[in-house]
Amino acid sequence: MSERSAARTAVRWRRVVAAVTAGAVLAAAVGGAAGATAPAAPDQRSTATVLQHGLDDLHDLGVSGTQGLVRDGHRVTVARSGVADVENGAPMPIDGYFRIGSETKTFVSVVLLQLVGEGRLRLDDPIERWLPGVVDGNGNDGRHVTVRQVLQQTSGLYDPTGDLDALRSADDFLAHRFDHYTEAQLVATAMRHPPLFAAGTHWSYSNTNYLVAGMLIEKVTGHRWHSEVRARILKPLRLTDTFYPGDRPTLPRPHAEAYQQFAPGEPLVDTTVFNPTVAASAGGLVSTTTDLARFWQALGRGQLLRPAQLAELHQTVLAETVQGVRPGIAYGLGIMWIPNRCGGYWAHFGDMPGMSTLNAVSPDGRRSAVFYRATVLADPERASAVMQREMELLDDLICD
Repeated sequence: MSERSAARTAVRWRRVVAAVTAGAVLAAAVGGAAGATAPAAPDQRSTATVLQHGLDDLHDLGVSGTQGLVRDGHRVTVARSGVADVENGAPMPIDGYFRIGSETKTFVSVVLLQLVGEGRLRLDDPIERWLPGVVDGNGNDGRHVTVRQVLQQTSGLYDPTGDLDALRSADDFLAHRFDHYTEAQLVATAMRHPPLFAAGTHWSYSNTNYLVAGMLIEKVTGHRWHSEVRARILKPLRLTDTFYPGDRPTLPRPHAEAYQQFAPGEPLVDTTVFNPTVAASAGGLVSTTTDLARFWQALGRGQLLRPAQLAELHQTVLAETVQGVRPGIAYGLGIMWIPNRCGGYWAHFGDMPGMSTLNAVSPDGRRSAVFYRATVLADPERASAVMQREMELLDDLICD
């Protein structure tokens, strides 16, 4: 993927691929970050100190503001760094609202797996069975793409994010930030392109998969995907600050302003206000660190899925295109496995214009960590340094 392509998309893993392609830059960033930080072993410092130090490092690397939360059982640790608004210097909110981007995918996958557990569809059903004619044209064929392959990002379906007007450049964003999209429109855009590979033969991250997944939920249940997320996940867990805003372009208060650098060398653009239907079921939810940490703990503890479906969630394949970030990264059904020095953790990453969130949950669901930043950078060296510091911080928090 070219540097320019990475700068035109707000999807984290397309940025990661760009950073991996620039291997020398990534290696320099990793070495530089390690040399500059040289943190003490996590067990020598409190969770609060580790979290605060990591967030301060992200601020020093060019992030306007960042906030994080760790749950260990019912014990909660929070921290923040930087400002919520570069114009007036207001402090970051302790538990502000933000767009969670692709972490939405895990919620959508859980709903579909619940439906599988209820016998309402099967993971090996072809997409064509449920959505006739939707995955079709230019070599795309829903008869040969299954529900499992969609959830696991092995379908080969093209990701149309770079084709969308609002995400191409700063000028395009300002001109198109209030555009409305539907899942069907976004999938149709993807169908203008041939598949990247035959379904099931490789792995490649694509928002199209979870746009299709959102359409599947509606077809099977008769309700919109976000209505099912609310009924099946948000209400039972009492996640009252998580929701899909639809066409609403603003965030509730409190929140930080979001800042996006659309191309290397360009200034930051305030991207706080825009229509999130551009991401829909692939990334449209809004939440808080408190709600997300509780969600990930509940998922890790088996509170949302039956054992058989939880096992399916955790059936992973190698995430081929991001091995340069960390060898062994694997993808399940809307969830990632990130290996680290104490074994590994389950996670997902999420980007929307100007906002980025990461999380980690221990395999037993006891400990979860969530943080977000209100700046997304396009300069490869700076973006890589931020990403590596984030992953180092998650390691320290989960292995503490």
